[in-house]
Amino acid sequence: MSMPTLQYGLSRPPAGFLALGAFFLFGFVMATYAAATLTIPGTILDRGWQLNSDAHLQLAALGRWPAIPFAVLGVALLATGIGWFRRRRWAWMLGVALIAINLLGDLGQLLVGETSKGMVGAALAGLVLAFMSRRKMRDYFVEPKS
Repeated sequence: MSMPTLQYGLSRPPAGFLALGAFFLFGFVMATYAAATLTIPGTILDRGWQLNSDAHLQLAALGRWPAIPFAVLGVALLATGIGWFRRRRWAWMLGVALIAINLLGDLGQLLVGETSKGMVGAALAGLVLAFMSRRKMRDYFVEPKS
């Protein structure tokens, strides 16, 4: 089964398509991991938080409720990853929205004095948004046939 040729002769994925799809699925794994470890603290899985122990301390101090936004984020990232590889237009839009929200969060870091984190995060998110917004990437996504 061959892929249909799209506008501009795109019959194969544009550069970065697979990496971005994998990024969304990796994000699903990490958000789900965070939700699980915040829901059931004190397991061996907490060791993964050593990569960002400050965040773990801050989130754990809030109790178990922070697990909810991480779970919602995980579902959104999973849907985006699956839809991405199925080349659904809504998945491209959801991916752009998730990266844009991340960019806003990074800009917020700048406002609270986390200059290094904010600048690096905002720069990376901005680059990913620009990359996702390229015409070849946008045009690779199709509307489902009714």
